[in-house]
Amino acid sequence: MDWTLEVVVVPVGDTARAIEFYRDRIGFTLDHHTVNETMDFAQLTPRGSGCSIVVGSVPSPHTMTPGSLHGLQLVVADAATAREELLSRGVEAGEIMVLDERDGGTFFDFADPDGNTWAVQQLRARADKPLIPRDHR
Repeated sequence: MDWTLEVVVVPVGDTARAIEFYRDRIGFTLDHHTVNETMDFAQLTPRGSGCSIVVGSVPSPHTMTPGSLHGLQLVVADAATAREELLSRGVEAGEIMVLDERDGGTFFDFADPDGNTWAVQQLRARADKPLIPRDHR
């Protein structure tokens, strides 16, 4: 049996601000935004990913403090290009760090407006072998 990770809840203080950041600055696709008398949340998915994030308020007995999620990781084929794209959209991104010369050893980081932090890992192999075949997007 396959077990797939498909949604990660990212704790934020303002749903609209989070949508603007993740959709307009990072480039995630807004899958849906649901608002009613008890909740205001959105699901967004990075291009090429099988896993989405959910931001906003949903009824839950266990809540996380906005900005308390650290260590989320995105993977790109070219870290320098990805970093430049984020900088051009006004996202403060850390410097590129090469921890290991092998593929997968290059990283940079950024934080959302609430302080949730993300690492971006370069895997050059993703250029030719994406996790989700391009013809299915």
